[in-house]
Parts: sequence; structure tokens; C-alpha cells
Amino acid sequence: MKIKKNITGKHLIGGKYCGSGGKKFSGVNTTAGAALLPAFCEAGAADVNRALELADKAFEVLQTVPVKTIAALLERIADGLEAEGERIIARAHLETALPVERLRSELARTSGQARAFAKLALSGSWAQARIDHALPGRKPLPKPDIRTVFMGVGPVAVFGASNFPLAISVAGTDTVAAFAARCPVVAKGHPAHPGTCELTASVITEAISRTKLPPGMFSLLQSSGHEAGLALVRHPLTAAVAFTGSLRGGRVLFDAAAARPAPIPVYAEMGSVNPVFILPGAAAERAEEIADGFVRSLNAGVGQFCTNPGMVLAVAGPEFERFLAAICKNAECVPPAAMLHAGIQKAYDCGTERLSSIPGVKLAAISGACAPHGAGPKMAACKIFTADAGLIHKRPELLEEVFGPATVIYRCKNIAQMVDIARCMPGSLTATIHGTERELPAQGRLMRVLERKAGRIVFNGFPTGLEPCASLHHGGPYPASTHSFFTSVGTAAIYRYVRPVCFQGFPDAALPEELRETNPRRIKRLVDGVLNTF
Repeated sequence: MKIKKNITGKHLIGGKYCGSGGKKFSGVNTTAGAALLPAFCEAGAADVNRALELADKAFEVLQTVPVKTIAALLERIADGLEAEGERIIARAHLETALPVERLRSELARTSGQARAFAKLALSGSWAQARIDHALPGRKPLPKPDIRTVFMGVGPVAVFGASNFPLAISVAGTDTVAAFAARCPVVAKGHPAHPGTCELTASVITEAISRTKLPPGMFSLLQSSGHEAGLALVRHPLTAAVAFTGSLRGGRVLFDAAAARPAPIPVYAEMGSVNPVFILPGAAAERAEEIADGFVRSLNAGVGQFCTNPGMVLAVAGPEFERFLAAICKNAECVPPAAMLHAGIQKAYDCGTERLSSIPGVKLAAISGACAPHGAGPKMAACKIFTADAGLIHKRPELLEEVFGPATVIYRCKNIAQMVDIARCMPGSLTATIHGTERELPAQGRLMRVLERKAGRIVFNGFPTGLEPCASLHHGGPYPASTHSFFTSVGTAAIYRYVRPVCFQGFPDAALPEELRETNPRRIKRLVDGVLNTF
């Protein structure tokens, strides 16, 4: 297949453009508020069924494909994204209002992820092969030969995220992780950037064709509603689901998967308030420096990062007031900006209005005071609220995420109250501590609480900005995610799409390569309790 230079508005199902009549929807130029051409077909039940039937057949083929071919596919996807990068970025800029430079950085991250999973696939380390040899003479019972390895689960449904149209979307971590695990993907494009989804999908489809892999291993379905997504989750051939978005959306998919006759896992990344704790020593030494970095983090991507810091806790006193004043000064000089789409803007406005309506919560600063122009239509202003920490116990809705550039700065009586508030917080993707190296060792109680509440704990930094590496964990206890063990960013994301399969008493030739006695792939294995390397 050759990439089509013009966006067609059709689905890509098993290497073919599909769809013509019926209901359609359009992408929108977020800044101008105008519909973009072409209109896009709405996926129906027949499209979902066709894509998953092809994916299921492809899954069987992929299990015997040489690992070098899998790696070559991922490398070609990376090459294709870079070759078509300017076209993809131009469309993404129109559909999301994200700055071009931000999108270039995200494209580099997306291609880098594909190459990282190519290397992971070749290494075989993710398979965690374990071998225990037979002991036929053992008394009172002989020990059988037992070998276990991780293998792909089957077709994966991937839901594109609105806030990362490249890195956590059609060609994002979930797709390349599933491919590395030899799993086909049926992607549901995000309706806020359908043109970006099609351009990206065409790169993947061409890479599959050039690698001579089964075309059914990837499909893109476009839809503006919920029916196609629910049909994907409920279809008996879907083996796992990946979702990044709102708590409400993730929970609907999670419940639908649990209600199936054969439930399947939904790896959903959802709501997170990402608390920031300012210890007294840090506030005394560098209040202005922390405030500057915090406001930058809060407004990264117009506050539309899943790790956006939505609340700050610090001990009341002169240092607190100095810190708050610095935050307000910096926040007032942040120009209001367009959000990803009208739905997110509306939710942000509703969320900040809800905060303003709570007695005891005060709006301390709003962006635009130093900007050349005030907030125009469809623009989000940075908003800084303040409150006493004790109010959280009376109004637990303060712990709900407001997605966008808004935060609440809480005055705590002391560190003991900080710990008390941390205990009542919901699960979060991140928690951040600013302190001195001298005072941190005394905060064991706070650390123990945060270790149970967050997936990633940051010291003297800020939660926004992720390094997609093997050590990163991007997940957290509910409602941050539905499975806190699994990451949605970094190479460990492959474990979303595999399961252990145990082989007992098999002849060597019938075993997967990773478990054969001669170890033809020369991978690390645990053999009779000892880690062997080659």
C-alpha cells in the first residue's frame, strides 16, 4: 500500500480504505472553530467485526513470524512517521491547537518509542523465560520438566488520547507495545483529531505492507460517539483494551469489559490530581524558584497533561505567603490559550466554576493580567485558588481533578496535617515533594503514605514531562488507572499485552524458541533458579 497524500475520511481496515455513505462527522480547527474537510465515516458494528476478525487471523500468523521481522516493522513505523512528519504535524496543529514545536517534540518521542520497542523485541528480555528441568529420579515423586514464557494475549483495542495525538494515540506506546508482543491492534481514532489519526494510520499500514506482515494486524476505526468503542470492548475477539482519558470514559469501558461473558483487562489511565508537597526548608530556601517551575508545569500544554499538578500543600506562615505571591505573579503573566477541543474547554470552565462556588475557596490569581490580549472565546486562563487544608475533609469534591491550568494552594497548620490530607487523597499518577536533603529523611510518614497513593514520586522536580524508558512507571492506584501494576509509558508497557504460558513435558522442538534448550535467541533466562546470560 502507498500512503495517500489526501486525507480520505475513511477507515483503514486490514490495509484497505473502507466506508462511504451513512452518518459522518468532522474534525474542527480548534482556534478558528471551523469544521475541517473531509468529513469522516462513523464506524458501525460491521466495521468493528471485520477489523477484529482480520486481527484474530493475523494473531495466529504473528506467533510464528521471526522476531527480526517484528523489529523491522517497528523501525519502519518510526521511519515513516519521520518521513511524513510535517504533514502529520500540520494537521495535528489545526485539530488540537498544540504548538508546532510541541508537536515536533511529540513526534520525536513517538518514533523513539517505536525504536525502543524494536530493541526490546530483539532482546527477548521481556519474555522472562523460566526453565526448571525434570528430575525423574526424585523421591517420593519425580519432578516434570516445566517451562514458562510470556506470550501475546491476542487482538488489542487501543483508544487514542486527546491530549497526546501522536505519542498516546494511533501510533503511540500502546500500539507499538502490542506489536512488540506480537498482538494485532484495532485502534479507535479520537474524534477531536481524526485527520491526524488517518495520516498516522496510513504510515503504520504501509510499514506492515512493506514488511510483508498480515494486513489484518492493524486497523483504524473512526467514530465520534460511544457505540463503536463499546462494540470494540464487548466483541468476543478483543483480548485487552488500552484507554487514556477521563475517569467517566475509562470506567464505562472497564465496566463493559467486566460484564462480558469472558471479562478482559482494560488498562485505563484516568483522573489524577498529582499533589505537590512543599516542606518548610524548601519554602524558606527557594520559594520563588519553586513557584516559577510550578507555574511552568501547571501551564504545560495548557494544563492538559495527565500529570498536571492540581493541588499544592504547604505549611502556613511567611514562607507560604511569599511562595503564594510568587505563584500568583507568574500565573498572571501566562497568556490564555486554546484548549484541545470545545468539550475539554467546557469541562474546564465547569470545574473552575465549581471550585469558585465552594465557600472557603478563594480565587487568588487569573492569567491575562500581563498578557497583551484578554481571554477571548475558547481560551483557557490559568487560575490559582487558595484554601485552608482542613476544608478538604468537609468538601471531598476538592480532591476531584479539574483538567486544565488550574490548581488549589492549601495552607496546612503543620506537616502532620499534610500527612493527614495525603491519607485521604485518591490514587494519583504522581506525587511531588519539594524539600531539602536534610529535612527529607524526617518525612518517613509522608513517604509511606505517598508510596501507597502514587505511581511515581518526584523529589525537587515537577510531575509534567515523562522520560519513556525502561524504569518509568506511568500509572497509579484507582482512579489514576484501573491496574496500578502496569505502565502506559515506557517499555514495560509491553506487560499489558502478554500473559505467562507454561509448558510441561514438551519435546524441545515443539517449544517456543525462548524455551528451547539451546537458547537459539541467546536471551537471559532463569534456569533451575539461576539467571543465565549469553
